[in-house]
Amino acid sequence: MSTLTIENLTKEYGDVTALEDVSFEIEDEFAVLLGESGAGKSTMLRCINGLTEPTSGHISLDGEPITGSQPNVGMIFQQHNLVEGISAYMNALTGSLDRATTVESLLQRQNSETKRQALEALQTVGLLDEAHQRVSQMSGGQQQRVGISRALVQDPDLLLADEPVASLDPSSAETVMAYLKKAANVHEVTALVSLHQVNIAAHFGERFIGLRDGRLLFDVGPEELTPDLVDDLYGSVETVGLAAQKRDEPSSDVVERRVRP
Repeated sequence: MSTLTIENLTKEYGDVTALEDVSFEIEDEFAVLLGESGAGKSTMLRCINGLTEPTSGHISLDGEPITGSQPNVGMIFQQHNLVEGISAYMNALTGSLDRATTVESLLQRQNSETKRQALEALQTVGLLDEAHQRVSQMSGGQQQRVGISRALVQDPDLLLADEPVASLDPSSAETVMAYLKKAANVHEVTALVSLHQVNIAAHFGERFIGLRDGRLLFDVGPEELTPDLVDDLYGSVETVGLAAQKRDEPSSDVVERRVRP
């Protein structure tokens, strides 16, 4: 497993500060990023995976700076980002594109080791029997599990997930989170997952990082995630046991920033 280090991270969009001087470190853990829409969760993940350049601060993985997109950082998106017209197996194989030659990519001629990885990844998320089923014929929960398998085929050192269960019903959300944690454990990958659902976070998380208005509010373990701490993070909103949540789109950190007294 790997160590993710965030040091004094700040991200500004014009006059709006999406992240302000945030620092934390995750080592060999399944960590959960908590906070309301607009808190900075999506911006944080986009900075870590190289989709967004920080205004200031440093991000490193095992001591190596992260600047730009990194093939050793796997990303699972809320909207799956799959190719619906092809099979689950072919979607899983796309996780290897960063290390495939141009000819292999164009002709879809990945080597036997990559094909084995794709099948093993599908087995990890319980979809080996559905390997050749079109993604368009799958449920939302199954599609997200295909997204997990694709990220695993990247052979990442760090696994990021941006609201992976926000659009799923409670039962499907629990199933997907169980497979996501299993995937991180089986493949020995450090994981950082953003969530709204506090009950699901408390069930699966090993570490909890709370963001409010772009600032770090807390960085605690399971025993320290108290109702009072959650209330402080979410204000007067009833959060414990809440399963149906708002979605946190990548741009929400900027456009949904709430003004607090």
